[in-house]
Amino acid sequence: MAGNQRQSLKALQERLASRLAEAREGGSDASWLAVEARGQRYLLPLVHAGEIFPVPFVQRVPYTQPWFLGVAALRGGLMGVVDLGGLLQPDAPLASGQAAVSDAKLVALNQALGVNAALWVDRLVGLRGINMFVGAAPRAASDSPVFAQRLTDTHGEQWQELNLQALAEWPAFLSVVA
Repeated sequence: MAGNQRQSLKALQERLASRLAEAREGGSDASWLAVEARGQRYLLPLVHAGEIFPVPFVQRVPYTQPWFLGVAALRGGLMGVVDLGGLLQPDAPLASGQAAVSDAKLVALNQALGVNAALWVDRLVGLRGINMFVGAAPRAASDSPVFAQRLTDTHGEQWQELNLQALAEWPAFLSVVA
């Protein structure tokens, strides 16, 4: 049974990777990678999202913020691993259990953003296009610059679009020292 789950996960990752490549080449109407982190739904713009990885061994780094999980070797290089939910909503409870860890993924930031980091997300939901949403609310002036518009999908669920370029320049994100 574990072999079937591994094959299913691998097939899902391959389908998602091919859809991401298609979306980047303009053959799809997808604009975002939809993820969940600490119970919140986020939309990551495909133009600023990089490769998706299964969670490898992450080496903790002492004297860093709680949301900075450490460094991981990804594609032969070291990347900082940031708990997206912990960074954006530190008071939210952590996902628990083996199932939660097995669903987790790392989403690397696009190299064009100039930071060598990957975001730990609790779950990949899939690709989303503007046609999957029925409403939008602009970012409130009091919100962090990391937050873009808030979208409502056809099921009435709220999704927060993130500005990954603003995230890559955000002083709170760049200050990993505790």
